[in-house]
Amino acid sequence: MDETATNESVSTGTATIPAQGHSPKTPSQQRVAAFAGEVMAAVREVMVRYDMTYAEYDAVKAWLIDVGEAGEWPLCLDVWFESTVEQMATRTKNGSKGTILGPFYLPDAAEMPTPATLPMRENEKGERLVLSGRIGSTDARALGGAGLDMWQSDADGFYSGFGLDGPADTLRGRVIADDEGHFEVHTVLPAPYEIPKAGPTGRLIAAAGWSAYRPAHLHAIVSAEGHQPLTTQLFFDGGRYLTNDIASAVKDELILQPTAVDDFKAAQYDFVLDPA
Repeated sequence: MDETATNESVSTGTATIPAQGHSPKTPSQQRVAAFAGEVMAAVREVMVRYDMTYAEYDAVKAWLIDVGEAGEWPLCLDVWFESTVEQMATRTKNGSKGTILGPFYLPDAAEMPTPATLPMRENEKGERLVLSGRIGSTDARALGGAGLDMWQSDADGFYSGFGLDGPADTLRGRVIADDEGHFEVHTVLPAPYEIPKAGPTGRLIAAAGWSAYRPAHLHAIVSAEGHQPLTTQLFFDGGRYLTNDIASAVKDELILQPTAVDDFKAAQYDFVLDPA
């Protein structure tokens, strides 16, 4: 075999395999090659199974280019793939269930001791909600001073910093639990909302006839010294879109059961953190 042949590659139809003479792959390269090769092979198999035409291929290619030019790759990946990665990343944990972070988190929320009221605008719309509970460890110890970083949409489905008309800290805050790990947060019931539909992501949703909605939910990052932080969302029993959440983030263990108390709804949830 001449020198030129050692620098060529051999196509198998499912992945490109370097010809003999190339340096052995590192473990990282082997993992990338295996993953990328299998993804490409799976896509090709679907193309064959659906007998994709050139017109359909050109439409898909144009859509992929549009996603990049519109800056919507983070949106697409968060909506359709993050939930799978989250499930794999947390499958060995014994504490409370987590779910996806989502795109609307803002760091450095103001700290406030429990009981706390999330910052609101004057005459904030929406039914009042009081969420209370306890933050503990998997060994049943209370985690006094644990932090509960919360953020949510308003009663119209908008987030501060992302379309909501008002201060950037509206309905955001980091609540510090008491010495026994208890917390109490006063806020308003959030609303379901549609993810952005004006760009290529929305065009795919419309073409497929999918719902673009997320059910109403509260976001939380729970943290305590010596423990793994928990990123999660809390949903509401009987709420719309629980069974067809566009982000596939709903888990039965994360559904609250609010009860009516005077002029507000009350809900309870205990967070359990895994040791670091």
